[in-house]
Amino acid sequence: MTDPERFTGNFTQQEPIPEEAIEAALAVLRHGRLHRYNTAPGEAGEAALLEEEFAAFTGARYALALASGGVAITTALRAFGVKPGEPVLTNAFTLAPVPGAIAAVGARPVFVEVTEDLVIDLADLAAKAGQAKVLLLSHMRGHIADMEALMAVADAAGLTVIEDCAHTMGGGWGGAPSGRHGAMACYSTQTYKHMNSGEGGLLTSDDDEAMARAILLSGSYMLYERHRARPPAEVFQGLRAEVPNISGRMDNLRAAILRPQLRALPAQVARWNERYGVMEAGLAETPGLRLIPRPGKEAYVGSSFQFQLPGWAPPAIEALVARSAARGVELKWFGAAEPVGFTSRYSHWGYASPPRLPQTDAALAGLVDLRLPLTFSLEDVAQIARIIRAEVGALWQAGVGPVSPG
Repeated sequence: MTDPERFTGNFTQQEPIPEEAIEAALAVLRHGRLHRYNTAPGEAGEAALLEEEFAAFTGARYALALASGGVAITTALRAFGVKPGEPVLTNAFTLAPVPGAIAAVGARPVFVEVTEDLVIDLADLAAKAGQAKVLLLSHMRGHIADMEALMAVADAAGLTVIEDCAHTMGGGWGGAPSGRHGAMACYSTQTYKHMNSGEGGLLTSDDDEAMARAILLSGSYMLYERHRARPPAEVFQGLRAEVPNISGRMDNLRAAILRPQLRALPAQVARWNERYGVMEAGLAETPGLRLIPRPGKEAYVGSSFQFQLPGWAPPAIEALVARSAARGVELKWFGAAEPVGFTSRYSHWGYASPPRLPQTDAALAGLVDLRLPLTFSLEDVAQIARIIRAEVGALWQAGVGPVSPG
């Protein structure tokens, strides 16, 4: 009997930093001006240039470079006046740093149900909209809700929408870049995101006062006029004494690494989506496995892949994860009883005291997730899909799934 094929790649290995970015980083190291406000006469600085270029890339009026995606979210919440003890709505399918950012400003996460297609449920959002003044909308794993319909619900309820675009940088909805529907958008440049500076974040907005507050919060002191993608200087005048300095700036070294990656991002998105397409084709019509549909108006970035095993019992999914791992394929399961690594769900975050959300529980019970790094070739992805399909099929044929095929 022939041994089953085994994948030997690494699910957490990213591509090397581009040579152009390495040269830009070396230039910063050679002159030593790493702090964003430590610039030579006539020099803009890498952080200021990154902000200008990212604003142009997204179509936003203003952008701010920060130390992490989490700092971007907490800065956005503070910029819109979220106070300790206040409720903030957020979708229940997200990662721990999103409710963590709400908790970091002393506020209280209120979770909104998600649909089986992994986006926020607009009916539940409408029902809960009166409980808060801010919705922190997480485009979790790159799945974007119907943004026109969502904004209609938010506008009717007077909700300010802050978008968490950590998984949708380079994506969009209805022809608009991700982050352009809400009042402010937050992005991450952590290693596993679409641009890699180890840690880092970006914030965009068209709102003069909110962005002025964000720049002051980031630790600009009275040097805000050195920002090139900022509101007019007079907007800062009445805010300077009332907004605290909560240092969260990005440095010039990380900005230098990111600027070449930003120029390459559209090509990188196309490469991710090639891999996503191969995985989708490889798993199509697998008995017992449901693919997540992608709406025509959604421009997604396929840097990760999700599928569902509807009705499968936990031991069966545990068996699939173990059997796939034995063949070199690293799957994450959002329905596990305990958090594992980066993978957790709303019921694990006890500090938020969340009530049970039956619709979200049903969506996540059989949800399986895997990364698609660009270090994988198309042939690698096809092999991974064959292994998953074979293991799902073996369990299904054995009658381990929700119903026996016989």
